[in-house]
Amino acid sequence: MTTPAFTPRVFSGIQPSGGLTLGNYLGAIKRFVQMQDEAFETIYCMVDLHAVTVWQDPADLRRNTRELAAGFIASGISPEKSIMINQSQVPEHAQLGWIFSCVARMGWMQRMTQFKDKAGKNTQNVSLGLFGYPALMAADILIYHATHVPVGEDQKQHLELTRDIAAKFNHDYGVDFFPLTEPVIEGAATRVMSLRDGSKKMSKSDPSDASRINMTDDADAIAKKIRKAKTDPDALPSEVAGLEGRPEARNLVNIYAALNDQTVDAVLAEVGGQQFGAFKPLLSDLAVAKLSPISSEMARLMADPAEIDRILAKGATQAREISAPILDKTYDIMGMVR
Repeated sequence: MTTPAFTPRVFSGIQPSGGLTLGNYLGAIKRFVQMQDEAFETIYCMVDLHAVTVWQDPADLRRNTRELAAGFIASGISPEKSIMINQSQVPEHAQLGWIFSCVARMGWMQRMTQFKDKAGKNTQNVSLGLFGYPALMAADILIYHATHVPVGEDQKQHLELTRDIAAKFNHDYGVDFFPLTEPVIEGAATRVMSLRDGSKKMSKSDPSDASRINMTDDADAIAKKIRKAKTDPDALPSEVAGLEGRPEARNLVNIYAALNDQTVDAVLAEVGGQQFGAFKPLLSDLAVAKLSPISSEMARLMADPAEIDRILAKGATQAREISAPILDKTYDIMGMVR
């Protein structure tokens, strides 16, 4: 059987759970922006159906969805270059998600480490959706026949499950219909850690606002947080090996490198030997220059939610032009009367 030629297409999504941080920007959104200028069709999604696997306040969910969309747009994701959607506006996601929940095996789902981490010892009281959402995540990707997904190390297992589901569907029905999606895994420099503890990931759930740079922070807040970021007393090294055992130093250098589109080696070649008293102002100026225009544009967009809603409605129409035929063909392959 001839393997079909799939259109090079990227899909990725972020949960609209509120509080976009520098970690979200450098770890995902900045790369999304770059990929829309590469040889791919790009589809980026607010995955609100995933968000409701735990209870959400309706007003907060509505605002968080629009704020995430505003963050995408303000960071440079263009509605003219990419399709930008809210997941629940494209019903084919949920419909294929049900099909894939019938393809996936219980053993596969029980091995998913993120479910174990989120449920903890409370597995009997969490929602069925929290257990089964990896099948919906696979549907998010494959309803567009996406060939590539940018993922962090913590999402690799979900993409492996997506490939397993695609392979099983294809095998069960004797087709080469769903692609085996390839991961696009970013390097460690995109992993942003807390400004108060370099051993912990930057998180919106940290009780200390000083631990993170929020994408809604203005220039003064950004500068203040970098100025007060935890460091150590030693000068910056000239080589990467000198960052070993210095998590706070590594984190600030990584942030500088990612914001300035440099390698860590290149940054250390420039600033090696400097004390943090000299380096922090450089980082602060760079962060303010890169991030404050984003926060300003996010504020403008959030003041006009109708503009955001128009962009998402347009994206849903574009997305369904791709997803509806793929779902129809899926049903046809399975023998469903339409």
